[in-house]
Amino acid sequence: MEDYAAKMLLKTDAALREYVTGHVQYREAAVLAALDELRRRGQPAPEEAELRPGLEAAAAEQRLRDEAAEAERRQLSAAAADPDAAAGPALYSPAAIVLFSLLFTMIMGGVLLGMNLYRLGQKRAALGLAVFVLAYVFVGSKLLEPLMLSLGMSPLLGGVLFNIPAALLYGLWVWPRYVGGISYRSRSVLVPVLLYFLFAWGAMKMIPYLPQTERQKLERLMQK
Repeated sequence: MEDYAAKMLLKTDAALREYVTGHVQYREAAVLAALDELRRRGQPAPEEAELRPGLEAAAAEQRLRDEAAEAERRQLSAAAADPDAAAGPALYSPAAIVLFSLLFTMIMGGVLLGMNLYRLGQKRAALGLAVFVLAYVFVGSKLLEPLMLSLGMSPLLGGVLFNIPAALLYGLWVWPRYVGGISYRSRSVLVPVLLYFLFAWGAMKMIPYLPQTERQKLERLMQK
């Protein structure tokens, strides 16, 4: 913003008077600076008392407009420098979270959703989600195995039934409550997919090293 006070120091008395008499031609802040300089020189303008209230109000409004324009200019400059930041944070989409929960496991969907919450600063919500996932896996595993054995249910169908409630909870309650309708960029799911298959491959390699009872239990489930 222009420093009118410093500018008026260099003006002659006649030039300062021109700012006052022709005030409609100049910025209000400039006229106020001219009035202040005339008063400092011991030559206050006779019309100052009449002009000053209106000039001060108009100058305050203009200052607010200038500050808003400067803030907008800075936002546009920041957006031009970093378009990704302007588009919002990079998050895994709710569709990706639900599909991961159904096609892979609700644990994977919970991990993706938890990463979103952490990125958004929702650390307490992320912790609550982690507790829910652990409790759901513990309770679900205790209930699902006897149910599958009694009904002769295949592991594939049992896994789908196990994942559906959690997937619905992620998409219909956790996301609307803690993420909402913010603007975001969708993150690629390639890395989570690769990590899942790497983990599954490692788990398959570990099966021969499981205790015999656990190995037999897994084999019975796989035969259904």
